[in-house]
Parts: sequence; C-alpha cells; structure tokens
Amino acid sequence: MKNEATQPKNLHRLTAKVVRGSGSHVADQGSVYRSGVSAESVGSTMLWLGTISLPPGRRTRAHRHEGHETALLMTAGQEIEIWSGPELDQCEMVHAGDYLFIPAGIPHVAVNRSTESAEFLGARNDPAANESVVLMPELDNIVP
Repeated sequence: MKNEATQPKNLHRLTAKVVRGSGSHVADQGSVYRSGVSAESVGSTMLWLGTISLPPGRRTRAHRHEGHETALLMTAGQEIEIWSGPELDQCEMVHAGDYLFIPAGIPHVAVNRSTESAEFLGARNDPAANESVVLMPELDNIVP
C-alpha cells in the first residue's frame, strides 16, 4: 500500500518551498513555538516541523495531544525533565543530542530547572502551526 502523502494528485502544480524564519508564539501549554513547515506556511497536510524552546526555570502545563505524535531532538540546553504517563509518574532526563518521542494521547509535562533555555527541533503529524492540545489542570500539581 502506498502512502497517499507520497503520491500527490496534481504533480504539475507542486514545487519545493523554502520557508524563511518567522515569529514565535507561546503555546497554550507554555512552551515557545516557531513554525517552519506547517499547513499555514506551505500547505502541508500531514506534517509540522519547527523549533520549540522552554526558557530557564519554566515548565509546561500538564497536557496531551489527542490526535498526533511528536518527535523532538534537543539541540541546546543543559537538561530537562519530561514527566509522562496517565498519572505523570514517569520521569526521564533529556539532554542536548537526545531524541524524544511523545505518543498521541499521553499526558506530559516538561520542566527546565536549569539556567539555560532548552531548545528543540520538533516534528509532528499535525500540520497546524497551533497544534491541538488538551490542557489537564487536574495533573498540574503532581509534578514537583
């Protein structure tokens, strides 16, 4: 079976697109996003690619993404904690050079206790610049 994304229906209308750096926005969960490839920038239908940062001393709010997976590469910073699971009972340390995968629907919180911004290259299978997010305030007090 062929992936429909690799089989464009109107090949004669498609071209490669270069996206110049754009402004950033603070997502509902609290991290700073800078979109590159998105539905809005290039008409992507299945993919978002951009950078995400978590300033020093900050954390995200407890949240999940129902409809998409997220893959990240930490490109700069000391380390962050990623708390995940139904009760946020699993904690992994992420360092520069580490890859991180967050499955769809999994609650998570990222915490940057360092004095440096944590920077990530991120991709997800939700092409919207403003991704779908479900905030989970009932879990916010679990993570110290």
